[in-house]
Amino acid sequence: MRLETHMVGAAFELEDAFASMRKQHVEAVLLGADSMFFAERRRIVGLANKSRLPAMFHWRAYVDVGGLMCYGPSFAEANRRAATYVDKILKGAKPGDLPVEQPTKFELVINLQTAKALGLTIPQSLLLRADQVIQ
Repeated sequence: MRLETHMVGAAFELEDAFASMRKQHVEAVLLGADSMFFAERRRIVGLANKSRLPAMFHWRAYVDVGGLMCYGPSFAEANRRAATYVDKILKGAKPGDLPVEQPTKFELVINLQTAKALGLTIPQSLLLRADQVIQ
């Protein structure tokens, strides 16, 4: 296995990055967590699917718009944890005195519609581990 890195610093570079991946015969994409990527998630998912590149993402929102799969922290759980901090601060706690927390709940979501469109068969062992499978 060989790792190829394609740096994208701005949204206008996305098409060129996917074209480069196709030329280099990249077989899969692992997209990092980035606010620009998140804002462009529909476009990125569309480019990955059009390029027939299986792609794994960091956030569930990519899978909700047609991405193949994600594994990352649960947004819902992170928001619940943030709400407890807001509650403590509103009750007088000093933000600087509150501990920094790492995510504790991660979720694996798989989109079988996208897998089928890409001609992929997801192993049953992976489907059984998924928190949600989108049919």
